[in-house]
Amino acid sequence: MSEIIEQYRVTKEPYYRAVADEVELYEAAYSVRMPMMLKGPTGCGKTRFVEYMAWRLKKPLITVACNEDMTASDLVGRFLLDAQGTRWQDGPLAVAARYGAICYLDEVVEARQDTTVVIHPLTDNRRVLPLEKKGELIHAHNDFQLVISYNPGYQSLMKDLKQSTKQRFGAMDFNYPDHATEMEIVTHETGVDESVADKLVSIAERARNLKGHGLDEGISTRMLIYAGSLIAKGVSAPSACRIALVRPITDDPDMRDALDATVTTFF
Repeated sequence: MSEIIEQYRVTKEPYYRAVADEVELYEAAYSVRMPMMLKGPTGCGKTRFVEYMAWRLKKPLITVACNEDMTASDLVGRFLLDAQGTRWQDGPLAVAARYGAICYLDEVVEARQDTTVVIHPLTDNRRVLPLEKKGELIHAHNDFQLVISYNPGYQSLMKDLKQSTKQRFGAMDFNYPDHATEMEIVTHETGVDESVADKLVSIAERARNLKGHGLDEGISTRMLIYAGSLIAKGVSAPSACRIALVRPITDDPDMRDALDATVTTFF
C-alpha cells in the first residue's frame, strides 16, 4: 500500500507566492475535507497552488489531466487481462480515495459529463466510490480530498459544469497576480533581473486587455516564465517574447503585428 501512494508524495517545496488568504482558506477547507473547485484562467497558478498545498499538508497528490476522451473507467478503474488472467486495476480516483490522497482533476470540464458524474458520491456526506464492475464500494480514506479546476472564461455552454456538480464544491477564484507580485514570481522562477521582469509583465498586461477583442486568452504567468527562462539563457528579449508569448496565442497576422509592436515598445 505504502509503495502505491508514496510515489505521489510532493517531497520538495514548490514555489508558490500567495496573493491573498488562499492558503489559510484552503487549509480550513481541507480540515473539514470540503471538495474544492479552483476557477481561473490558464497558467495563473492553480496547479502550482494545489502542489504547494499538498506539500504543506504533507499529503500525496494524484493529478489527472482531463480530456474529452476520458471515460469513467479511466478515473475509477478497469479489469485488465495479463498472463495470470484477469485482474482489477484501480484508476487514479480510486487510488486516491482508497489510500488517502488529494485527487486533482485539472480542467475537469474537458471530460465528458457522463464521466464527471462518478465523482458525485465522493463529494457529499457519503464519501464513497462505487466500483460497479468489481462490485466493491470504497469508503474514502479520512485524508482523501477531491479538487477540480477549470477556466470559466474559456468554456462553451456545452462544456460548462452542471449546477448539480458545482454545488458540491467550495470555490476559490484565481487570477493573474498584481504587477509587483507577478514581477517577483518571474524573477524568482527565471533568474532575470527586475527590469526585464517588469517589461515582461507589462507586455502581458497589454495583451490581457485584448482578451475578447481578438484574443481568446491573454498571456499567462506561465508563458512569462518561459520567456524569462529563454532570456536568462542568452536569447534576445524580442526573440524570446516572439516564440514564448506572441506566437503561441494567436495566428492572426494583424494581432501578431500588434503584439510584436508591443514587445518592441518595451524591448
